[in-house]
Order: sequence, then structure tokens, then C-alpha cells
Amino acid sequence: MAVREASTNNSPGPDPTVSSRGSLGVAHIVFFVVAASAPLTVAAGGIPQSLAVTETSGIPAAYLVLAALLAVFSVGYAAMSRRITGAGAFYAYVAQGLGRVAGLGAAFIALISYNAMQIGIYGLFGFTTADFLDAKFGWHVDWWVIVLVGIAVVGTLGYLRIDLNARVLAALLIAETITVLVFDIGAFGHAPEGVSLHPLSWDALTTGSMGAAFCFVMASFTGFESAAIYGEECRDPRRTVARSTYISVGVIGVLYAITAWALISGAGTDKAVAAAGEHGPNLIFVLGGDQIGSGFADVAQVFLITSLFAALLSFHNAVARYFFALGREGVLPTPLGRTHPRNDSPHLGSATQTVLAAAVVIVFAVLDRDPMATLFNWFTNLGALGVMLLLVLTSLAVIAFFLRRGADGENAWSRLLAPAVAAVLLAVVFVAALDNFGVLLGVDSGSALRWVLPALVLGAGVVGALFALYLRAARPHVYAGIGRGRG
Repeated sequence: MAVREASTNNSPGPDPTVSSRGSLGVAHIVFFVVAASAPLTVAAGGIPQSLAVTETSGIPAAYLVLAALLAVFSVGYAAMSRRITGAGAFYAYVAQGLGRVAGLGAAFIALISYNAMQIGIYGLFGFTTADFLDAKFGWHVDWWVIVLVGIAVVGTLGYLRIDLNARVLAALLIAETITVLVFDIGAFGHAPEGVSLHPLSWDALTTGSMGAAFCFVMASFTGFESAAIYGEECRDPRRTVARSTYISVGVIGVLYAITAWALISGAGTDKAVAAAGEHGPNLIFVLGGDQIGSGFADVAQVFLITSLFAALLSFHNAVARYFFALGREGVLPTPLGRTHPRNDSPHLGSATQTVLAAAVVIVFAVLDRDPMATLFNWFTNLGALGVMLLLVLTSLAVIAFFLRRGADGENAWSRLLAPAVAAVLLAVVFVAALDNFGVLLGVDSGSALRWVLPALVLGAGVVGALFALYLRAARPHVYAGIGRGRG
């Protein structure tokens, strides 16, 4: 996406339609991406939940398989990132590969998916923090009060400079990663049945609900693709985005596979599924307390809260940049496409996401809904499903882009074969997740919820495509700029 360069007139100051340039390097982007996947949140919530719901001990194998698949996807994704730089990422890639109508459909899918992931995590954040305050200090605070305070803090950080956000995420990410590694060492060292290779096998993966397992695992990876969202703010976008994406996929896949393997080993390979069903998110604290010491459980609970906060901040920044990209092009109200004159942040996009998150949380609080069973479970699975669909569309867009443009210095593997393999396999994973969506939500096959939530993702794409057709007829100048980073 050709981003509008800074103004060449004599007026001082940066172009407010361009995000702050040159402030982020590879390490910064990796911190954003891995923080969004929230290592300790996955270890405490995602892995035990996936074991209990899918009843398969092959979760470590699922992480490795999906990491390999996403690495293949990243080949074409990186090739696109060397030619298109902008805050829209998926949206811009699909628009320039498959056309403006498909591109705006992808933009609307991205908006609902990333908002859903971010807002859903607030449910777990509120529940976990309220439970911790009650257990340790006897403070009875409603989950939604905690969440609204969290929204205010995240919104404030989103208003400030992006490099400040990166430093906050780096500190939190280092702390939680060390905690996860300490648990892994303790679990492997005290495995009651020894350390078995079975959880890494295909046989273990195909036992139970494999489609649901891949959806759970995909939720852990959600955010890996966000490196491209910060392309405009990188020191060297042509190299930084690709390197950050590859590193992030590798770190997430290997770390989570090892942690899932450690948790299964620590609980006992044949007992892990039952233990996950019994203890849920507390399994890592129960095992850690028994195998490492009671102090570990207390420290890990604190870092779980900060892990969730880091994920919230990372997704908030991603959503703000999608609002910014669409506002700059005139698809959404143009003020959203302006950056703060001092902080160079997409402050109005950040404020919009803050208000939206607060509104949804207030609705769930008024309706007295369980923040875990509804807000967290519904919204995060909805977000993961939407990202899967975006991955498929982006893979197809890479192929179409280079078929039209020519090789342009890329070999056949990066511009055609890798994205084709990724498109087919990711489509299989998406269909399997869609078919198993009722399992993910914990509802029976006759429940309308298993179709209503996926329909929101597909419906967002349809609405976006129809809006693009409207723009083509009524506002052709806006339509012409879709996916190009300009109004």
C-alpha cells in the first residue's frame, strides 16, 4: 500500500495521515506480536481448555503442525510486505490482490475479529483479577469494574507513542515468559509418569476433536500476522515485517508446544485431560505449587494478570490501526485517519476502540452474564475464526497479486506455490473449525449459537463487500483509494 508521504510544502510538522515512522525495529514488533498471543494466558487458560474440550493429548503436536503451516503462509505474506506497507495489513493485501470489493469485505472481517479478540480477553482479565483480589486480599470487586479501569488504562497507553507501548509490552512479556519457562522446567522434572513423546505424535493429535483443537491452537497464534500492521512505523519495513513474522511464528509455535507438552507431562500423560477438566485455568497453578512451591503459584497469578493486560494492549493497537487505515482512505469517517500532532498515534482510532469495548462490557454487566462462559468464550472463538478466514483470503490475494504483476524478483515458491499450499490447508482448518464450533462453545449441535456467531464473521464480509459496491457507485473517489492508503 503506497502510503502518503510527508507533505512537501513549507508548513512544519509531520503529515497527520502517516503514522510515526522509524520508531520500531524487529524486536519491538516481535514484542507486540508475542504479547498479543499472551504466553502465560495460553499456558493457564488456552492449553487446559483445549485439553478439556477436545479430549486430545495431541495439543503439542497441533502447535507444531500449525506453526509449520503458518510458516508456509508467511512466505507469501512476507513477499507482499516487501511491496505493500501500511496500517491495513490483511485489508490492503486482499484489496490489491483480489480487488477493492473483496478488500473492504476483508477489512470488515478484520475489524470484527480483532475487536472480538480484544473485548473477549477483557472477560478473562476481569474474572481472573477479581478472583485474585478476593482470594488474596478479601476484596470483593465486580469483574466489570476491574475491566472498565483496565479499558481506561489501555486506552491511555493507546493514545501515547507506539514506542512507549512497545517498552511496556517488552517488560511484561519478559516477566511472563520467564514464569512459563520456570513452570516447564519444573513440570518436566517432576513428571509422575515420566516424559513421553506421545503428545507430539500424529496418533495423539487425531484422538478426540482435532478440528476444535486446531481452532483453540489458532487462537493462541492470533496476532502473529500483525507485524504488517506496524509497517509504516518500522525503520526498514521491507525487512522488518518479514523477519518479525518468521520469528514470531517460530517463538510462539515452539514455546507453546513445549509448554503444552510440559503441562501434560506434569499432570501425567494419561491423566492430563481429566486434570484439565477438573482444574481448568488453575491447573498450571496447582501443578506449579506442588512441583515448584507455593510461592510460584502466587507469582504466576500476578503475571497472568499482566499477561492479559499485555494482550489487551497489543490487540488494542492493532484495532486502532485498522480504524486509522479505513479513516485515512475515507471509508470510515476521515478524522479516524489523523494521527495525534505530538504522539503520532492513531489516537481517534484508539478512542473509538476504547468506547466500543466499554459499551460491550457494560451490556454484558447489565445482563449479568458470566464473563468467562460468554464474553471470553464467545468473543475469542469468534475472533479466531475470523482470522482463519482472513489467512485464506490473504493467501489467495498473494497469488492473484503476483499473477497480475509478474515475478517482480520473487521465486515461484514465494509468490505461487507457498501461498497456494497455505490457502488449501488453511481452508481445511477453517472448515473443520466451523464444523466443530459448537464443541468450542460447549453447546449442543442444535444450538443456534453455533451458527449465529460464525454468521457475524461471514456477515461482516458481506456487508463490507456491499459497502464497497455502494462506494463504487456513489463515491468513486473513495472507492479508488480502497487499500491504497489514501483518500
